[in-house]
Amino acid sequence: MGWKTLDDIELAGKVALVRVDVNVPVEAGRVTDATRIERIAPTVRDILDHGAKPVLLAHFGRPKGKVVPEMSLSQIRDEMERCLGIPVRFATDCIGDTAKSAVGSLGLGEVLLLENTRFHEGEEKNDPAFAEALASVGDVYINDAFSAAHRAHASTEGLARLLPAAAGRLMEAELKALEAALGQPKRPVVAVVGGAKVSTKLDLLGNLVRKVDTLVIGGGMANTFLAAQGVDVGKSLAEHDMAVTAREILSKAEEAACEILLPVDIVCATEFASNADNVTVPADACPSDRMILDAGPKSVERIMAAFEAAKTLIWNGPLGAFEIEPFDAATNAAAGKAAELTKAGKLISVAGGGDTVAALNKAGVGDDFSYISTAGGAFLEWMEGKELPGVAALNLANN
Repeated sequence: MGWKTLDDIELAGKVALVRVDVNVPVEAGRVTDATRIERIAPTVRDILDHGAKPVLLAHFGRPKGKVVPEMSLSQIRDEMERCLGIPVRFATDCIGDTAKSAVGSLGLGEVLLLENTRFHEGEEKNDPAFAEALASVGDVYINDAFSAAHRAHASTEGLARLLPAAAGRLMEAELKALEAALGQPKRPVVAVVGGAKVSTKLDLLGNLVRKVDTLVIGGGMANTFLAAQGVDVGKSLAEHDMAVTAREILSKAEEAACEILLPVDIVCATEFASNADNVTVPADACPSDRMILDAGPKSVERIMAAFEAAKTLIWNGPLGAFEIEPFDAATNAAAGKAAELTKAGKLISVAGGGDTVAALNKAGVGDDFSYISTAGGAFLEWMEGKELPGVAALNLANN
């Protein structure tokens, strides 16, 4: 661990610039899901308890360096105040006299939210001058936005080079969970990778076959692998042009002694619709007029057995069309088993990615995994084995 936490940095009497991710969904001026705001609360409260003043930096949407009123962070101020339970002030710019004046008038026990960093071109360009302008209003830098750590922007990477830097509580928890899952995991390690397309997860699959003991492939991706082995998948979603790549991944897995679990039985339907007419057949017996929408019960039994034998689980992507019944059955059953083993202390389980979080919440086990990441792109890039600029900058800042 080359990065510091809030416990390792002097905060008393300081202005702490805190990079957060509060890019939450807003409809008609109201926040419809405050999860990301709620998750920054421990960091903000710890900074206040240390006698420092939290000044929050964040992006919202993609204004591309221009001031776009609909993307102003002002519209989430009230919800942030509700979630944090403390007064939240707002400044109409994140640099210059406006920001400095707002910081100067900030009282102890208050929080200041600065306007959208992406209203300035220098943010996404990681412009040194813009990073220095941000740094000029604070004394220390806290990065609590793992979900933006895969971006080398001024507020995620540049600032860590200019001020004493540390990880916030959310970033700390995320990094520790990820280190436990792939850095130095307890073995055996099982990974579940689902979703529609192999082509979007090539780097991920290539990295995992070298790191895990068992790789479960589900969803539309599994159809592509079955087709690559000469199986007729009927009308199923499959990337037939990825057949050579799929076979290469299977070969690499064999070389690395990584077991690949593909469906041995499948649930096929005539259409992608809730409660569509369906049959369960062996994986090589998909009717030509049907599509594969879920893994069958025998496949689920194999997956559960792999979970039973494992010490660590990493999960990204559903096993089937989890959005519609009854094609959520495999995902729900496997997720339930993972949650059961986790609660029994037999499994470390880490999951992430948009569809994954939605699928696990739908299965009713969103709170039962060891850690669930809402980071999306950053979580995927970490699983792919890529260096995340925001994390690397924290390491660099403290070496």
